Amino acid sequence: MAFSRFSLSRISSLLSPSFVPLPSIRRSTPIVVRGFSLSATMESSSASLPPSHGTARWRPVCLYYTQGKCTKMDDPLHIETFNHDCCKDLHVDAAFFEHKQSQKFEFFLVLDLEGKVEILEFPVLILDAKTMAIVDFFHRFVRPSAMSEQRINEYIEGKYGKFGVDRVWHDTALPFKEVIQQFEAWLAQHHLWGNDRSGLLNRAAFVTCGNWDLKTKVPQQCKVSKMKLPPYFMEWINLKDVYLNFYNQEARGMMAMLKQRQIRVLGSHHLGIDDTKNITRVLQRMLADGAVMQISARRDLHSPENVSFTFRNRIR
Repeated sequence: MAFSRFSLSRISSLLSPSFVPLPSIRRSTPIVVRGFSLSATMESSSASLPPSHGTARWRPVCLYYTQGKCTKMDDPLHIETFNHDCCKDLHVDAAFFEHKQSQKFEFFLVLDLEGKVEILEFPVLILDAKTMAIVDFFHRFVRPSAMSEQRINEYIEGKYGKFGVDRVWHDTALPFKEVIQQFEAWLAQHHLWGNDRSGLLNRAAFVTCGNWDLKTKVPQQCKVSKMKLPPYFMEWINLKDVYLNFYNQEARGMMAMLKQRQIRVLGSHHLGIDDTKNITRVLQRMLADGAVMQISARRDLHSPENVSFTFRNRIR
């Protein structure tokens, strides 16, 4: 089991009412302890992967850290117990560069939103197109703006309670407008976006697993949050369409792509930060196999509600 070195009582002793560092959960039935969850890993040992994970002991990710709110970075026991390197599972060995092709974009912004009624989680990883290395990550939980507190509590319990991360959501979630402001500052810090006239991304493109995230959900959330659709959401790469045309094999979702490419699942499906990592692993594999990423969907500048698609052969 992934937590064999630490008894539940020892881990529980690390937690306090004012700070409960919650992990990113691996796929299996979770064991919940005072608002935080551990689980045994259920990963295939026969899977062939571009990333090299080594033999280091797995540690749960501190989700307060992914929100930029971990207050125990100077606590040696906390650092020993919880992982604060969210990209260590995404390392790529040089041996997988043999078939890699040059790309139009220098960076890919892998995004996978969570939340059907309103957006609840906004995770993005920056992947360097040349080295296939992770440059940085942005992860925020998002507080709905048009729901009652009772409905929010029910919504979060149903969505995140099963992962044991509902408390960290309540402790860290921000309104969508504030998340977007922080996201734009993060993009600007990496020189991938500037608040100029075009408002488009610089040298980068969003990568999603499907069109729903940027075609449907972000515009809906912008309306609910009473804000304009940011111009950098005008185009994106739907990995499903590129996958279909590159491998000549249909995959309706992330789990199908992972299975077909024999990539083992990391974390919990439908926990956004974990899904974003797994989509990134599919992207790394495709780049290693020689796929060239191109924009698959683009909004009309004058009528943003209208979206055109690049691939004739695409997932519908």
